[in-house]
Amino acid sequence: MPERTVPFTKAQMEKIILEFPTPFHIYDEKAIRENAREFLKAFSWNKGFKEHFAIKACPNPQIIKILKEEGFGTDCSSMPELLMSERLGITGEDIMFTSNDTPASEFKKAMELGAIINLDDISHIPFLEKAAGIPELICFRYNPGPLRKTAEGNTVGNPEDAKYGVTKEQLFEGYNIMKKKGSLRFGLHTMIVSNELNADNLVLTAEMLFDLAVEIKQKCGIELEFINLGGGIGIPYRPGQKRVDYKVLSERIRKAYDEKIIGNGLSGIQLRMENGRAITGPYGYLVTKAIHEKHTYKEYIGVDACMANLMRPALYGAFHHITVLGKENSARDHKYDVVGSLCENNDKFAIDRELPKIEIGDILAIHEAGAHGYAMGFNYNGKLRSAELLLKADGAVEKIRRAETVEDYFATMVWS
Repeated sequence: MPERTVPFTKAQMEKIILEFPTPFHIYDEKAIRENAREFLKAFSWNKGFKEHFAIKACPNPQIIKILKEEGFGTDCSSMPELLMSERLGITGEDIMFTSNDTPASEFKKAMELGAIINLDDISHIPFLEKAAGIPELICFRYNPGPLRKTAEGNTVGNPEDAKYGVTKEQLFEGYNIMKKKGSLRFGLHTMIVSNELNADNLVLTAEMLFDLAVEIKQKCGIELEFINLGGGIGIPYRPGQKRVDYKVLSERIRKAYDEKIIGNGLSGIQLRMENGRAITGPYGYLVTKAIHEKHTYKEYIGVDACMANLMRPALYGAFHHITVLGKENSARDHKYDVVGSLCENNDKFAIDRELPKIEIGDILAIHEAGAHGYAMGFNYNGKLRSAELLLKADGAVEKIRRAETVEDYFATMVWS
């Protein structure tokens, strides 16, 4: 298996660690910016195309600020995500507010910011109206149910088993209700894939929504202003996997758009997307240090990070490539379980992984930790969330989130 590269050397990382102890997440600004520009360029044929970065993937204001500078909006699903957007100057229709089981206060804040409200259910209409009023622009989240299957292992689940979205019949009913209540502009959204590397499935989603846009015009007399194709573009975690080619994907979607939207006499409908993982995932690393080795029924390497820093391997059995810094060209002739110190047996970053011989003090970089890494951190077992660093385009390193302290952990507790 060829070694994946990291944007820093062992010597550079040793200097960084002198100032910022392991473990920590570090993000490659240059690579994130280049990836963001490539993505927007691929879809530039669609006038007004907008990518709303899914904040949940990497909720750090410095990362969101970088993406805002590149032209991204945000995809929010909670009050803190709305407030983060607001504090960064992202407001109005640059925010897509897609939530479910939504509290009234969040609808109210989203309306206050002028965000696009994406309703998860038609029963939310009177709830929204009471909480915040009827917006001029409304969107619905469509769930195709048994009309559309998803790939095995898709964490969103098969549509008919997912808690998200409305049926086709409910969709038509929802548009008609909102039209009568005074909404004048309309959007359509779905999100039925996760970490999808097969472009065929992404194109199928676009084709499904384009056909639905025509049906909405015919049955409801509504011409959609935008279609949000959702997110879910995957990244190649495992050896042999290939990244989605943005240009090829975009051209295939454009072909379907020309045929189904333009070909049916609909005026230019704006496309939107809400990817998170594909934008930052490959450009973040969890850096940790080997602190123990154990030789029992298996060979173990214990590191100073744990699943509180990166939950995906324990939660999904996910594969994350590991680079042992300074040993990139060494033979991977040792088989290890790479583990953390949490009191859970599934606290493992790798199982039976072939790696170079690891010695105490070696620095490990765990790849593809730029999305759903720090964001999914937790405090079980009294573990503290680590720092986040930004590797700037000029090579400098900046702290963009400090590590938690024991005082932070105790801060919300009542002691007497």
